[in-house]
Amino acid sequence: MSDRLQCEFLLVRYVPDAVKNEFVNIGVLVREAERPESAELRFTRDWGRVLCVDPDADTAMLEAMEAEMRQRLAESDTNTKPLLATIEDSFSHQIQITAPRGCLAETLPAQMDELMRLYVEPRRVKARKELSGRAAIARTLRRRFEQAGVWDLMRRRIAASAYTRPGDPLKIDCGYRPNGIVRMFHAVSLSSDVELAKVLAFSAPALRAGVARVENAELELTAVVEPLRDGDGDLPAQADRIDEYRFGVETMEAQQIRVLTVNDLERVAETAKRELRV
Repeated sequence: MSDRLQCEFLLVRYVPDAVKNEFVNIGVLVREAERPESAELRFTRDWGRVLCVDPDADTAMLEAMEAEMRQRLAESDTNTKPLLATIEDSFSHQIQITAPRGCLAETLPAQMDELMRLYVEPRRVKARKELSGRAAIARTLRRRFEQAGVWDLMRRRIAASAYTRPGDPLKIDCGYRPNGIVRMFHAVSLSSDVELAKVLAFSAPALRAGVARVENAELELTAVVEPLRDGDGDLPAQADRIDEYRFGVETMEAQQIRVLTVNDLERVAETAKRELRV
């Protein structure tokens, strides 16, 4: 036991909503207690837990943040406490670093592996919960645009209040403007929340008028939904499920909202790539 290293570790947390104080551990910093300059930092490579609590999380930004934090640690002197406070302040209120806790380690790399397993990585003994409903659609929407190389060129979480009136809570998932038209895209699950279709339909006329007034442009608003038929081409067995799905589609189309399924997103992303000249 005397051969073990006296160490301390700190957890790096992602906090999407400071008011709710919900968080996800995304990384670990571990160092020898008597050698702060020995600090090692590692972030997760599995962002599933982050996306479960915040489907709009910018995981590319979080990965870039790890690289910058590593660089700052490498350039610091032996006193890392002020540096950690600076890092926490520099990366917005969405990142928090916990107070240090003591531990004993055979080696720093081995202790890092153990701490990541205990505090950060999802437990493998249980099946991972798959994203469903709107979260799954929004994730696919983002992934398709990322694959086309246009996600970083797009506006995200577009506040409807900029076009309608102050206090409007709706935020459209993403969009871009090629020439005289503004294209906006929003994930809508007709299997789990058909009410959102009504919300989007209600908002569409004011959004359209606001875009014309503020940007002097035409709005093309697209709702992205899951397919009605499953992977085998079969319709749902429940008649009310089919009726709700059709109601949602027809309600949005009545307000000139283009309705596409996730199966159309590859084509949509290619159009964005061409229009944004990537």
